[in-house]
Amino acid sequence: MSGRERGSPYAPHTDDETAAMLDAVGVDDVEALFDIPESVRFDDEFGIDAKSEQEAVVETRKRLRRNDDLTEFLGRGHYEHYVPSLVDHLSQRSEFLTSYTQYQPEVTQGFLQALFEYQSMLVELTGLGVANCSMYDEATALAEAALLAKRVRAADGVRVLVPEYVRDGHVSVLENYTNGADVTVERYGTDAGNVDTDALADAIDDDVVLVYAENPTTTGAVEEHLHEIGDLADDHDVLFCLGSDPVAMSLLQRPVDVGADVVVGDASVLGLPTSYGMGLGVFACREDFLRQVPGRLVGASEDADGNRAYTLTLQTREQHIRKERATSNICTNQAWVALRTAIHAASLGSEGLVDLAERMVELPRELAADLDGVTGVRAPVHDRHHFREFLAHTDQPAPAIASDLEAEGFAVHAVGDHRLQVCVTDANEHAADRLVAAIEEVTH
Repeated sequence: MSGRERGSPYAPHTDDETAAMLDAVGVDDVEALFDIPESVRFDDEFGIDAKSEQEAVVETRKRLRRNDDLTEFLGRGHYEHYVPSLVDHLSQRSEFLTSYTQYQPEVTQGFLQALFEYQSMLVELTGLGVANCSMYDEATALAEAALLAKRVRAADGVRVLVPEYVRDGHVSVLENYTNGADVTVERYGTDAGNVDTDALADAIDDDVVLVYAENPTTTGAVEEHLHEIGDLADDHDVLFCLGSDPVAMSLLQRPVDVGADVVVGDASVLGLPTSYGMGLGVFACREDFLRQVPGRLVGASEDADGNRAYTLTLQTREQHIRKERATSNICTNQAWVALRTAIHAASLGSEGLVDLAERMVELPRELAADLDGVTGVRAPVHDRHHFREFLAHTDQPAPAIASDLEAEGFAVHAVGDHRLQVCVTDANEHAADRLVAAIEEVTH
């Protein structure tokens, strides 16, 4: 048996091959290729005894049983809707699970078609001309929108304006991602859960390249000033970026109709259960920016026999072909998650998607009304329509209430000294009455 046959099939290097490669790059050993600070270097043993598969399964189940069994009413960017079993059955086929980026169209027509349908769904929902076949998550999509704005907008400076309600994590990613591009991120004021258009008007100037807003907002409020935001951006020749998601966009105002130039968000509200960080970045924009779109695009054409065919297109924008001139150095996208989103959306159909979205307005309205009947609770805080979630004011300290609710088996967000945020969807509505009863109990 040769050294190559003994090695890993994914890195089949013999000792001689390894030595030749090290010699070519001018180092003595593999360790010299890595610069790991002593403060984080691990040179001990993990102390994990080897186990059989059966023993490992038993141990894993034992540890998982130690987790708290909580019914979640959490939101703030992580949402759970019922995912039909069809999504699992189709997306877990081997040709999808083992596929990497679809560079070879002759062997990946099925996957490319699914991604084309995903893009088409976003184009229809946003009203914009172009959508890529996914990005990492909502935060990186927003950062890419800021970089796109810098490329296409000639301005005296590079300021990006985001409303106060945007989650700190998103702002942090935006700042880190754009730091090398000398982009300055600033927050502008909000009022009663929506954008304060006077505050935005005061903040916007000729050095602004992008204005961002959300619909629904981080606290679930439906943004009522989208037209005014779009007009302000247009008056100053600033790009307007709107954050949303496929379920919300099926019911709320279409982004193109309120003047949005770019739409970002998280499409994994369809196709994935709550994944606590795993997402699927939406990125759609006007056709004027076609050659500036980050990430990958699937296009439809014809093969040599005149049959409809799909392929990754305009790849000269991408880092694997022209790294120094690429619109983005973002690498692997979330193609498999986009596939699941496309399957889920197709299984719902247009009417089913709208029905789901309408339920996401009715459920928080009903739950807020029930909580408003609890002594010491006022809900919702903002007198607006809400989507999935809302804020509730509590006379007692909200963190203490959230802690007591956890002991009762419920998880909610405490977002202030006297504010809880509650999210209700089709996945947890069955427990809404029990949540109300628990809140009533812990506040008395």
